[in-house]
Amino acid sequence: MDAVRTPDARFENLPDWDFAPNYVEDLAGYGGLRVHYVDEGPKDADRVFLCLHGQPSWAFLYRKMIPEFTASGARVIAPDWLGFGRSDKPTGDDVYTYNFHRDMMIAFIKQLDLKNITLVVQDWGGVLGLTLPHVMPDRISRLLIMNTAIAIGTPAGKGFSDWRAYNKSNPDMDIAALMARATPILTESEAAAYGAPFPDITFKAGVRRFPDMVMTDPEMEGVEHSKAAVQFYQNDWAGESFMAIGMQDPVLGPPVMEWLKNVIKGCPEPMKIADGGHFVQEWGGPIATAAMKHWGDI
Repeated sequence: MDAVRTPDARFENLPDWDFAPNYVEDLAGYGGLRVHYVDEGPKDADRVFLCLHGQPSWAFLYRKMIPEFTASGARVIAPDWLGFGRSDKPTGDDVYTYNFHRDMMIAFIKQLDLKNITLVVQDWGGVLGLTLPHVMPDRISRLLIMNTAIAIGTPAGKGFSDWRAYNKSNPDMDIAALMARATPILTESEAAAYGAPFPDITFKAGVRRFPDMVMTDPEMEGVEHSKAAVQFYQNDWAGESFMAIGMQDPVLGPPVMEWLKNVIKGCPEPMKIADGGHFVQEWGGPIATAAMKHWGDI
């Protein structure tokens, strides 16, 4: 398939981003597309934090949490979905489907043979990632959940409908400006770093597609996986969990997260970040520390 690759120079001198790039290029079914991931901490660590970003961000989103996890002696893997970050970016919008992304992550976890995973998710990281534990229960043992959802084919409300309409009308959206507006605590250089992977509209097909893929209708691809996940969390989930909520998120804020908390068996009361927005990883160092203290990692 036709794809573009963001030049390496775009990732030079990003603030607080000194992590070496790692790549997988031979995932079965992905035609040699290159998937980028951060891999920090001991390769033989007994705990792995797998950090999944959403839209329109990339692994840069986890720069404040990665050092907290590695300081506990854990290994941290933060991949970029295809179409994002340093991963290759197919140029055709129709390439990007729910199963295209989900199957890629399943193959990625198996290829790296990741075990005893703490799944760290937000936004699309959760819409996709939270459907993985019920098919990989021997690999995923804990959840750290932030401002996300399990989409089961029901309407998502006016806030999301407005976002979907905005996204559709801005196919060449200014990602740096969007991130700055959504997360006012960002510096100018941090906001620019979020836009670094996307030099022009050619690189943004994956970004454009995610909002239209959210399962707001029962016939949409991914609903079956999501409903199976809900049943699993309600009845069979035996792992640990920790939830943090950016309380200022207008779309995936407290009401959505309260529903999700009630779905996940044994989920404790959430940590509430009063001034935190949708991209709550920007407040994420204390979240990482609180989760690990809750679990006894530190």
